[in-house]
Amino acid sequence: MSILDAIYNVVLEGKRNEVEGLVRQALEEGVSATDIIEKALRPAMDEVGMRFSKAEFFLPDLILAAEATKRAIAYLRPLLGEGGVASRQETVVIGTVQGDLHDIGKNLVVATLEGTGYRVVDLGVDVAPERFVEAVRTHKPAVVGFSALLSTTMVNIPRTIDALREAGLREGLLIAVGGAPVTQRNADEWQADIYAPDAGTAARIVNEKLAARLKNQEVL
Repeated sequence: MSILDAIYNVVLEGKRNEVEGLVRQALEEGVSATDIIEKALRPAMDEVGMRFSKAEFFLPDLILAAEATKRAIAYLRPLLGEGGVASRQETVVIGTVQGDLHDIGKNLVVATLEGTGYRVVDLGVDVAPERFVEAVRTHKPAVVGFSALLSTTMVNIPRTIDALREAGLREGLLIAVGGAPVTQRNADEWQADIYAPDAGTAARIVNEKLAARLKNQEVL
């Protein structure tokens, strides 16, 4: 088994206390920090998300795997140069929309995205449209995520999207939506780019969308 396979497996198994030692060993064997992230950590989290979506993994599995990956990336981050993953890694702004105080689902998405290496700006709960607008202006994210748990509050998702559009910030921004009452049909009506029914799926789809965008930019 290669060292990259070993790192992949400990993330999949949520062995957060073992991952740093294996990352250190990989670096000593000449594996680059970028390869560790792109060939072991990110594929492992993609697999975790897939298994979670299929109910083969459960909440503790998701949390432990995300924690293991966060530890590995924290160890690697100082080693990433200007051309490394850190300089390409995108920012995600996320929050629960105005009027909604629920954050369990959002917090899981934050954990999985951070575990995959993204810089996440968590605005918390009951976030007014103008706060999302301000955060997008300040942090210039690639993705903005809106969460709602109540059918009475999810109407604030399209209102917030409209606020971003009116502020001239919608173009080039990937909009992600989710939460118990939210469906793919809602996402289509709101012209959102990403819909995810759970945290594992959210991280995987964000990865896929941003990877596709980067590939298109490289082609151009």
